[in-house]
This record gives sequence, C-alpha cells and structure tokens, in this order.
Amino acid sequence: MTIGKIWPSKIGAIALALLLGIMATAASAADDPSIKGDLRTNVHGAMDQFVADNTVDGVLRLYDAVDGKLLSLRSYELHSGIVKKGDFYVSCADFVDQEGRKIDVDFLVLPKDGKLQTSQGIVHSIEGEKRKYHLE
Repeated sequence: MTIGKIWPSKIGAIALALLLGIMATAASAADDPSIKGDLRTNVHGAMDQFVADNTVDGVLRLYDAVDGKLLSLRSYELHSGIVKKGDFYVSCADFVDQEGRKIDVDFLVLPKDGKLQTSQGIVHSIEGEKRKYHLE
C-alpha cells in the first residue's frame, strides 16, 4: 500500500468520526434523560391536551411571528425528546401546514397548580430549516 491510498481513507475515517460525534451531541442536547417516568408522560400529555383544546375542524392555527403568517396545521407527531429551560419544559411536534410543508413546533410546558400546562407553541423549523429563535 502506498501513502497516497492510505491517506484519503484515514481522512475519511476521521471526518466520519467527527460527524458522528457532532450528531450524537446534537441528538443528546434535545433530550434530558433525567426527565423520565410520570414527568415525561405528563409533559407529553399537556402538549396533546393543548393541541386538542386548540384544534378546530382538525386544524391547529398558529401564528408564525417570523414570517408574519397564520399557519393551518394538521396531522402531528410528538417528538420523544424533552428539555428543561428555566421554569418550563420544551418538547416538539411535527405538523403539516396548508402548503404541505413539515412544520416543527416547540411547545412550552409549565407547572401550574400541581399539574403541567402548555402555554404556547412556537415554530421551531420549517422543512428542517431552523428558525432564528432556538430554545433547545
């Protein structure tokens, strides 16, 4: 084997290792493993309740303050990750808007009177492109 053949493969292996390390860090940053059991279940339950309470005719309407548009969101799927930021918990859900785009919404969940309540949803990303704001 010549050095010319070994060198590119070593660079590729190093690049792959760095990429996997960055991806693992990003994935773990979006979930706090200390949030578990009933707390995790109740945070997601508060999000589900918020969506149910604010959905009319199968549509959750959410104002996108960055683009200045009212979104009509349907068909959601909760993310499993939850993080704590200050006094509230943050978790996400994927929706589809009126244009067929994938919209990732962060929900802010706060303790109130011994229960958890979702106060609002904020557009986190559109079609995988993160917004100017980022809570995670």
